[in-house]
Amino acid sequence: MSFRAIRPDEFEWITRPHEPGEPARHVAELSDAIGSTHVRGNVWRYEPGARGKRHRHPIQEETFVVLAGELSIYLGETPERVDVPTGGVVNVPPGTPLQSANHGDVDLLVYAYGYPPEDATADLLDPAV
Repeated sequence: MSFRAIRPDEFEWITRPHEPGEPARHVAELSDAIGSTHVRGNVWRYEPGARGKRHRHPIQEETFVVLAGELSIYLGETPERVDVPTGGVVNVPPGTPLQSANHGDVDLLVYAYGYPPEDATADLLDPAV
């Protein structure tokens, strides 16, 4: 059996585009690094006040595991805010609009994985926050 393991100090963080003065989001893209072929996995780090883009995946189911901080996630056509503390998990079915945010005062760390991995970009939507 073949396996790969990556320690957190080996993550290659990519800073996502953001406006000057706006808190940043950073992603460690893990799927290729660990040789994953059936799921897409990333670790996201949101600085305090950072928020992602509201989007929807047509075929990909996503699950978010909060590793540190508290995730505020806005779900549904009429966005409903759900706060997920450290150790909590939220599952988002395909086609569900979502937007993630860090309303706390410490970095938010989230492991996100999706199945099946989509090759196309998600549909971008008007922001909830």
